[in-house]
Formats: sequence, C-alpha cells, structure tokens
Amino acid sequence: MMDGMTEKAQWLAAARRVMQTEAEAVLAASGRLGDSLLGAVELILGHPGKAPRKVVVTGMGKSGHVGRKIAATLQSTGTPSVFLHPTEAGHGDLGMCQAGDRVVMISKSGCTAELLDLVAPLREFDARFIGILGNLRSPLAAEMDVVLDASVQREADPEGYTPTASTVVALALGHALAVALMQARGFTAEHFRRYHPAGQLGHNLRLRVRDVMHAGGEVAWVKADDSLKHVVIEMSQRPLGAACVVAGDHQLLGLITDGDVRRALSNHDDIRPLRASDVMTASPVHIGPDALVHEALRLMEDRPSQIYVLPVLDAHTQGCLGLLRLHDIYQARAVDYFGQLKSASGPADF
Repeated sequence: MMDGMTEKAQWLAAARRVMQTEAEAVLAASGRLGDSLLGAVELILGHPGKAPRKVVVTGMGKSGHVGRKIAATLQSTGTPSVFLHPTEAGHGDLGMCQAGDRVVMISKSGCTAELLDLVAPLREFDARFIGILGNLRSPLAAEMDVVLDASVQREADPEGYTPTASTVVALALGHALAVALMQARGFTAEHFRRYHPAGQLGHNLRLRVRDVMHAGGEVAWVKADDSLKHVVIEMSQRPLGAACVVAGDHQLLGLITDGDVRRALSNHDDIRPLRASDVMTASPVHIGPDALVHEALRLMEDRPSQIYVLPVLDAHTQGCLGLLRLHDIYQARAVDYFGQLKSASGPADF
C-alpha cells in the first residue's frame, strides 16, 4: 500500500511540474512581447478603420492542431480566418487563398519542410507572413515579415521532447494576437453575440436580466419596521431565497437573504424584537434590467463569496423592480439548450 501511495504521489508531482513548466514558459513569452506583436496586429488590420484581412493559419503535426484552434479563435472574434493544411495546400487547397491574405505559420523548429515549401506559392498571392516560431534563427524565420517568439527553455515532460510547453506557448501567442486585434477594433460583447447566436455563450450574450428576473407578486416585499417573523412568512410564501426591504416608491433599503435569517436565529435567543432593518444588508450589490445575463453571472460568481440572488434596480428611478437568482440563469440556459435540441430534431416520438 505504501509503495502504491508513493507511486501515486510521484504521478501527481510529475503532473504539477508539467503545469508549472508550461506556466513559466507562457510567462516568459509574455515578457518578450513587444514590437513584433504590434507589427502583427498592424499587418492584419492594414490601417486604422479598415476591416481585417483574412488570416490563413498553417502548421504541421501538433503545431497544426494549435493552428486550428487559433484560426477558430480569430474567426469567432471578428478576424476572418481559415486553417490551411500544409500538405493539402499543394493539392488544391491553396484555392482558399486570396490576394493580400496574411499567413500565420506555426513551427517549433522553424525548419518544417512543408511550411518552407508553401512560402513561394503563397508569395504569388502577395501574402504577408507572421511566424509563431520556436527558433528565431531558422529558415522560416528568415522568410517572415513578423516573428512572434515561441521559444521555450524545455518541454514539460521528463525527457524534454514531447510537444507540451512549446504548443502551449504557441497557442497563448495566438490568443494574444486575437485579443490584441479585438482591442484594436473595439470588439464588444455585442459583436461576440452576433458571431455566437447558438449555444451557451450566445445565450448568455443574448438574454437580458429582465427576461429571467422575478417581479411583482413573485417577490417578498417588506418594510424596514416589519418584524422578522413577518419577513420569514413573506419569504416562505414567495420562496426566492430573499426579501427586498423597500420604502416609498419601491426604493431599495436593503436585502434579507435566507442566510441573514439563519444568522439572526443563531445570534439571538429571542427574535421577537428584531425588525427587518436589524438583519438586512444595506445597499446590496444590484443590477439593472437591461444588463446581459452574462454580466449578471459574472457579478454574482466572480467574487470571493458567491452571490445567489441580486436585486434588480431601475437605472433612472433606482426603484427596485424584482430579484434575479443564480438558479434562474442556470434554468434559462437549460430551457434554451433543450429548446434548441427540440427544434433541431423535430417533435419527440415516444
């Protein structure tokens, strides 16, 4: 048993070393970014305000797999892009290329024969070249207009020859280029939504808080001087996990959650004197009805302590309109997902 545990501990240690080596390689590559990255962005954009040129991404073997992902990321973030297999290129796939295309070539060695063979045919299309290369003194590097330094000190496997750190760095550089292009063009969530009409990402960027929130009689509305007993009764009748403490024209004073009620019961032997104002969270985190569900999800989850319910406030009057629960967002996703399945497959046949 002890030998087995020791062996498993070695496996875990090896796995952690891989991730640490890869992380250090990416960090080192980020420190080398500079004029070359800016040059690649300018090469693809052409000039400010101009639509980006099509990017042809190519690479062999593991670099090819990385290239497919980079091409997909560029495409989904507004930069027209395709992946060109170097071997198939010479058998008709060069037909996807057009005059003035930008070509991203990915290679660890910088000596990949299939890529070198592509340079001359692509120059006939007046192509310009960006290399994501692990060797800046290689034959491919000499042919490039811009080179992004993808060199690594060593691979992450024990023997140092399996493509691991080098492929992660190449992919990270591709992502860096894609995001820099997004920044240069002012690419927004609305643009992203346009390119992702289906699936979870598209759903989150299409749906707004008002579409899934609870309002009116669905919500427990209480006043600051209401007894805690009254608050508990209201929350039990309208089980959304919270009650809104309001005054006047639904001006939000605070929020009482299930957790607040439990804490009050734990901290007080006699809860009869307690009022809503004694247990509420004043000025709680809130969101507007026109915010995207994606924004609400980020607001609720990207914090040290996750929020499960958000008050929804009118942007102009600051009046409380209702509540949005984390559960509502997840449920809306599921409804959208199964709705897509149903529309795609037609009526169910039981």
